[in-house]
Amino acid sequence: MFTPQGPTLRELAVQALSSVEHGYDLLAPKFDHTPFRTPDAVLDPVTRALRELGPYRTGLDLCCGTGAGLGVLREVCAERAVGVDFSAGMLDVARRGEPTASYVRGDALALPFGPAFDLVVSFGAFGHFLPRQQAQLFAQVHQVLRPGGQFVFPMPAPARAGSRGYWAMLGFDAVMRVRNAVWRPPFVMYYRVFRFGDVRGELTRAGFDVELRALPELGKRPDGSPRCGLVVATRWGPTSA
Repeated sequence: MFTPQGPTLRELAVQALSSVEHGYDLLAPKFDHTPFRTPDAVLDPVTRALRELGPYRTGLDLCCGTGAGLGVLREVCAERAVGVDFSAGMLDVARRGEPTASYVRGDALALPFGPAFDLVVSFGAFGHFLPRQQAQLFAQVHQVLRPGGQFVFPMPAPARAGSRGYWAMLGFDAVMRVRNAVWRPPFVMYYRVFRFGDVRGELTRAGFDVELRALPELGKRPDGSPRCGLVVATRWGPTSA
C-alpha cells in the first residue's frame, strides 16, 4: 500500500523509464514507503526459521536494497553482516537504517568476495535476473559461501491460474515486456520466470543441496499448500561449478 510519504505516479513513471540501477537510485529515498519493500510479515518468519537452521557467524544480504534483510542478519549472525547492491542510492538509505552492517556496491553476477560467509539471504530481487542468468547468479553465491554455508530466501507459491493474483502478475509481466520492446535502456523485472522447479535445478547444478521448507506463519492456500516456502540451499562442494 502506498503512503503519503511514498513516490508519486510521476516519480514511479520516471523510475520505470530509467535503467534498473538509475531507477532504484531515484526511488531509494521513498522505497520503504512502497509495497516493494519486503514486509515484516515475511521477514519475521524467515528470522525465526534461520534461528532454527543456524548458528551463523557471517551473513550477506544479496541485492540488499534499503536493508530490510540486514535486520534479519543482525538477529541471526554472531559476527558480521554485509549488504551488496548495485544502487548507490539504496545503499545510502540502508546505511542509515542498519549502521552496524558493512556495505559494498557491486554486481550480484560478479561478487567481489571469496568464501567468506556462512549465510546468504535475498529478498525480492530475483525478478531482476533473466532465466539465462540464474546459473551465473547461483555460481556466484556458491563461490562466496564457506562449505556447509546456506543460501536462503522466501519463495511465494505461484498464483493459481485464473486467480486475481495470476492476472495481475501476467499483466505486469506483459507491461514490462512491451516497455522493454519500445524503450531503452531495459528495466528487467519479470517475476513470473522465477519458478521453483527451474530454480531447484540450477541450484543443484551450481553445487547445492536444496530443501523447500514451509513458512506456516504466512498461511495456506485453499488447497492446503503453503502460501510461501523457504528455499534452503546448502553448499556441499569445495568449489563453485
